[in-house]
Amino acid sequence: MIAPKVLVVEDEEPLCVLLRYNLEAEGYQVEVVTRGDEAEIRLQESVPDLLVLDWMVPAISGIELCRRLRARPETERLPIIMLTARGEESDRVRGLSTGADDYLVKPFSTPELIARVRALLRRAKPEILSSVLSVGDIVLDRETHRVYRRKEEIHLGPTEFRLLEFLMQNPGRVFSRSQLLDNVWGETIYIDERTVDVHVGRLRKAINIGRRADVIRTIRGAGYSMQES
Repeated sequence: MIAPKVLVVEDEEPLCVLLRYNLEAEGYQVEVVTRGDEAEIRLQESVPDLLVLDWMVPAISGIELCRRLRARPETERLPIIMLTARGEESDRVRGLSTGADDYLVKPFSTPELIARVRALLRRAKPEILSSVLSVGDIVLDRETHRVYRRKEEIHLGPTEFRLLEFLMQNPGRVFSRSQLLDNVWGETIYIDERTVDVHVGRLRKAINIGRRADVIRTIRGAGYSMQES
């Protein structure tokens, strides 16, 4: 299973270390940035599965960043948990009305944060936590690592399996080659973007056997997406 990605925007170093350690221990991929403007740039490059956002970060405040994210189509449904030292009811109302999905007042317990992250992901993106993905006539079982099309098993290599899994989590959405490299191969691995074309070609060959429709779309100048039906 591709681990859900969590972006943490927090400028208190001890809390950053604590959040990274505990979220990674739960199996999440974690990235930490300490400034609001850095977070905005990062979110324009790649959208995580969930955002943990401190209200009082430098450059752009968390509340302003949340407002901007809700105005963008790419991030209008991004699950956001707001962290803040502000405990007044008016502040909580302001944070939630700006677009945050949940709100935690510092100091908070780490198990409570983990529980809220899990609950929000389950509610907002159930496909991330589901063991079986289904798009059109293709079914992917994460636990057994098997793929079927019209009940006929399709044999894929490990990279093609991860690539199909990622595309099936986001049907209809177009991903550039660099976004696919980051999400399927990982941001720390440096390989040529043309590698994506090779593996998409292998995936196509495997799942489009016979006269079955090609479910992977090539968007010229943009990247690839998976047909929703």
